[in-house]
Amino acid sequence: MQWNGHEHFRTRLVLSFMSGKAVKITGIRSMDKDPGLRDYEVSFLRLLEKISNGSHIEISHTGTAILVKPGILSGGPITHDCPLSRSIGYFLEPIVALAPFSKRPLMLTLKGVTTDEKDLGVDLIRIGLLPLLTAFGVEDGVELKIKKRGALPGGGGEVQFIAPVVKTLKTINFVNSGRVKRIRGVAHAVRVSPQFSNRMIDASRSILNRFIPDIYIHSDVYKGEDSGKSPGYALSLLAETTEGALFYSEAVSVPRREPRPEDERRKKKDRIFGEDKEPDGPIPVTPEDVALRAARELLLEVQRGGCVDRKHQWIVLLYMVLGSEDVGKVRMGPLTVRSIQFLRDLKEAFGTSFKIVPAVGGADGELLLSCYGTGYTNVNRAVA
Repeated sequence: MQWNGHEHFRTRLVLSFMSGKAVKITGIRSMDKDPGLRDYEVSFLRLLEKISNGSHIEISHTGTAILVKPGILSGGPITHDCPLSRSIGYFLEPIVALAPFSKRPLMLTLKGVTTDEKDLGVDLIRIGLLPLLTAFGVEDGVELKIKKRGALPGGGGEVQFIAPVVKTLKTINFVNSGRVKRIRGVAHAVRVSPQFSNRMIDASRSILNRFIPDIYIHSDVYKGEDSGKSPGYALSLLAETTEGALFYSEAVSVPRREPRPEDERRKKKDRIFGEDKEPDGPIPVTPEDVALRAARELLLEVQRGGCVDRKHQWIVLLYMVLGSEDVGKVRMGPLTVRSIQFLRDLKEAFGTSFKIVPAVGGADGELLLSCYGTGYTNVNRAVA
């Protein structure tokens, strides 16, 4: 398999390991001022190397092309330090998709930033993604423990992910989303006043209480060593429907920018000329702003409809293709750019196409996707 460009990097590597086909990715930021792989992409390749046995990874001299020949997923206890440029969610999300097909149960410890604005936070993966796996028969022993929290820019967080081994996946038939019956959430604050959690909970309730009374948001305050190296706070929300569909949203505080030496010189210079200018940086966000953003995003996600949150459409599509030799159906809201490209990549890796038709009734843009499963069997487990 051969692809071009740095987009969809992780999902293409996941497809390579699941299909057992070698993948070559070229033209990785070749026209950039700073061409080639970033530190977090190299770190992700190293993590794939750790969780597998016999994998062969080649990176070109300039870093603009890679060749990956996948080995077998070995599992077992593994520890990995993630760079601070991306959060733990960047590394954990694709590993969650791969882990059930290992030789032994995976016990993965990741260290770094637990929540940031670019990737899924660890709370969303714990309360949103892991319950989604149970629909496919991955249920006994799936666990994600948040040992320490770590906010940007210093990090210092630590999570432990435990995944069982499965032989085959169940076929999914999820076409009725139902109505929202309850909202749950986690408000966490590290190295700031514990009141920040309560302020986020009150502000989010001011919007959500208009729609539904059954709301419980847990206040999660970490102290001392467990609170990481930088101050920060975030709110993760989850809406559950009568049929078991899950929708989620998350909002994170903006980290204060670390002062650089040139900023200090500029401040001194400005004081000499009577202008005391602050260096340009992100404007601090109050806990109320964070909560209101999370609440509004959740309502938008529910409005889009479907039975699967758009952040996890790709994992559901992958597991439908890997399911037993039967027709699986799922109802989704409008497909994201990532999901559309993933459908093309799936066809190249497994030769499976989806039948996509507009869903009858429900929100605008809802789609009904169906495909015939490949009957994928965990051969790594059979080798054990």
